[in-house]
Amino acid sequence: MTSLQPAVPESCRTASKPADSDLRKPVRRAARLAALSLGVALVQLDVSIVNVGLDQMRGLMTGGVAGLQWVVNGYTLAFAGLLLTGGALGDRFGAKRLYLLGLALFTLASLACGLAPSGTALIAARVLQGIGAALLMPPSLALVVHAYRDPSERAKAIGVWGSVGGLAMVAGPVLGGLLIALFGWRSIFLINLPVGLLALWMALRFTEETTERHARAIDLPGQILGILTVVALTAAIIEGEPLGWNHPAILGAVAVFLLAGALFLAVESRTAEPMMPLSLFRNPIFTAAALIGTLLNVSFYGAIFLLSLYFQDGLGMSPLSAGLAFLPMTGLIAITNIMSGRVAVRWGNRLPIVLGLAIDTFGFVCLALQLRADAGYAHIWWPLLLIGFGMALAVPAMIGALLATVEKTRAGIASGVLNALRQTGGAVGVAVFGVIGAGGSSLSGMSTAMWVGAIGLFVALLLGALCIRRMPAS
Repeated sequence: MTSLQPAVPESCRTASKPADSDLRKPVRRAARLAALSLGVALVQLDVSIVNVGLDQMRGLMTGGVAGLQWVVNGYTLAFAGLLLTGGALGDRFGAKRLYLLGLALFTLASLACGLAPSGTALIAARVLQGIGAALLMPPSLALVVHAYRDPSERAKAIGVWGSVGGLAMVAGPVLGGLLIALFGWRSIFLINLPVGLLALWMALRFTEETTERHARAIDLPGQILGILTVVALTAAIIEGEPLGWNHPAILGAVAVFLLAGALFLAVESRTAEPMMPLSLFRNPIFTAAALIGTLLNVSFYGAIFLLSLYFQDGLGMSPLSAGLAFLPMTGLIAITNIMSGRVAVRWGNRLPIVLGLAIDTFGFVCLALQLRADAGYAHIWWPLLLIGFGMALAVPAMIGALLATVEKTRAGIASGVLNALRQTGGAVGVAVFGVIGAGGSSLSGMSTAMWVGAIGLFVALLLGALCIRRMPAS
């Protein structure tokens, strides 16, 4: 569950000299970095914190498990679908301006989530949260780069920026469980208000607008078709079980997915400045790394969704206990990420990718075998440890392998494409695992879902072994 790396806007690569002379003052620079890191922390926190509150949200939903899937995926799909456009808008209108807009929208949407009177209102507010997240993430990185002229200081600042987001994601389940135990499920959204307002004030006070402007074209047809494609696919999977797979609405969603997907590929291949440059996929290493990242998120996010419900419904855990139950999966991520980087520097990216995916696959197989009638948490915690360790080992090297295939000037768009695909994979994983596992109410279904995850990870393992050449880490 590593932190996201959004598309790096042009202003990151051509940062101009900041205007204020007091930028060199450590306190001001620390406040500036804190303001930008807080926004990213909120975005990453809401990726994971919501899962432990799903069981308490059931009473608000009329669609049962399908409604809970949309609570997760409404945020994820909006975030993934608009992430690349967020970078282009920041380049065109100014990184600070867009960061403030995205952060304000995210904070207001969090208030709407916390006050939502119905499941439909909650899902709509989650979509708005995802839009705000997509608007603020790329500009926040642009502003970090803009504030640090020295390359070594810039690298350290980006490291802090990414680490804060990663820690927020890891802390999400535990913090969510604690808040729910004390104040109820609405508090996991309302906690964003004071933090968001603080981040807004600090950003207004301490950040400087980027002076460079790049009139990057907005690929509106590609944007619309891309969102339509992934939403139609996700809707068909989530609603197929309650409506019936032969229902006209489901058949229509499948038709829209196929048609919109074909048109998306056609448009992106002919557009001068496409949202998703298909030329990137001509490199087999880029394609393999992108598919590996997508398959990892399908399995990982799908498993988290099911286990969050199972811990509370099946094992009778409190929200706090359920949050703590995920610690074996998330607790060693920071240490493992460092280890992955060192292994990749010495032996290349392929070794940590293949080793991590092998551990991940084995962990999912063990989890599938352990989910039986007499299973308790004692039977489950150690496969979760394997899964978290394997993913944290594979992901940094996978990102490094992908970025090593492109020129530095295209690193931003390449990382943006990767993360859009990974977030889409997470949304598909929640949809697929939720249907197969019957929302955590069927042990046999959950076991089948974990087998599906293991198969997907084994395919990723083969891709890593066959397509990722031994190359230096990026």
